[in-house]
Amino acid sequence: MRTLCTLFLLTLPLSSQSLAVRAKRVYTMAGDPIANGVVLVEGRTIRAVGPADSIAIPAGAQVLEAEVVTPGLIDAHSVVGLAGWLNYDHDQDQLDDSDPIQPELRAIDAYNPREPLIDVVRGYGVTTLHTGHAPGAVITGQTAIFKTRGETVDEAVVNPFAMVAATLGDRATRSGKKSPGTRSKAVSLLRQELLKAQDYAKKHASGRDAEESEDDEDEKKGPPKRNLRLEALASVLAGDVPLLVTAQRAHDIVTALRIAEEFGLRLVLDGAGESYELIDEIRAAGVPVIIHPTMTRASGENENLSMETAARLHAAGIPLALQAGYENYVPKTRIVLFEAAIAARYGLAFEDALGLITIDAARLLGIDDRVGSIEVGKDADLALYDGDPFEYTSHCVGVVIEGEVVSEEVR
Repeated sequence: MRTLCTLFLLTLPLSSQSLAVRAKRVYTMAGDPIANGVVLVEGRTIRAVGPADSIAIPAGAQVLEAEVVTPGLIDAHSVVGLAGWLNYDHDQDQLDDSDPIQPELRAIDAYNPREPLIDVVRGYGVTTLHTGHAPGAVITGQTAIFKTRGETVDEAVVNPFAMVAATLGDRATRSGKKSPGTRSKAVSLLRQELLKAQDYAKKHASGRDAEESEDDEDEKKGPPKRNLRLEALASVLAGDVPLLVTAQRAHDIVTALRIAEEFGLRLVLDGAGESYELIDEIRAAGVPVIIHPTMTRASGENENLSMETAARLHAAGIPLALQAGYENYVPKTRIVLFEAAIAARYGLAFEDALGLITIDAARLLGIDDRVGSIEVGKDADLALYDGDPFEYTSHCVGVVIEGEVVSEEVR
């Protein structure tokens, strides 16, 4: 059926701005790999994909060649664009520690599309970032999804409000006047704020000011006062956006599952270093996981992580994606291509590992209608390699985002 559709499309007139990518192997992530394949792009979208002998490249089209072509890679959780590669205060907007609860902080307001670190990750084939506020407090802010191109935020943004980022465990418990010193205090702060948001949403729906008490007279009506903090959490409670909870230890993961069940909210587990101990519980809850970078340092609350966790969760049928994560040293990020390669070494089949940074990540983030696979009508986001993408001697030799060749530098 896909071949017939492709041939039909090729009977339509093509613009002079066509781009053709030829490769010895095309991993579409929507079917079997295509040997000696061609991906034909017109404008910003994929026009056709198939064996070279079934697709006529139009005269005048720009032609790129590679050994292997994959969908543009997706980093399912990062701080790139808020955190920069210099590690100076002026390019470190990923964490504000002035308050333990700040869901109103918007990633879109801090994202810098001209940050050089974006160029670095794009050079290895990353075309889409789910990025935002880092773990480090009970609720650190919002996340957003961007393409790794564009001079302005408006050119780059895919979803300005993707999730609300929360943290349970060691990173959420720092003693001080404003920070919780224990896990129970951190969870009580989270639960109390969710209860406030429930009340806010209820009163907002009825047209009554959320700051009025239950004893206020009924005639005190009027437009409710806006509360950006509670608005963000009300979106979580309404199921409009998930709560992204970074939790590494098993008992913190269980707490996250308990909170999600109590409030009926959509939960995405992040990091989940000891999730292999809770496979049945996570699967029963239907909760997806953005697993920690495979090679993250096994210390602190990550001391019990396993390089086989991705393979074990995948085998259990748990929705899964891989992330570059957040490092507290320069350059604040890893490269998902390398993390997926190691995941493949530790139990995942090649295409399953590639799926964690392409189509599986797109599905988890709710953007698979646009990205994650090479299919007709989707965004023309492609990564070109001169060999097996997971082989350390291979290089990324080209990157295409929405039909534009944004990099031909060999990395």
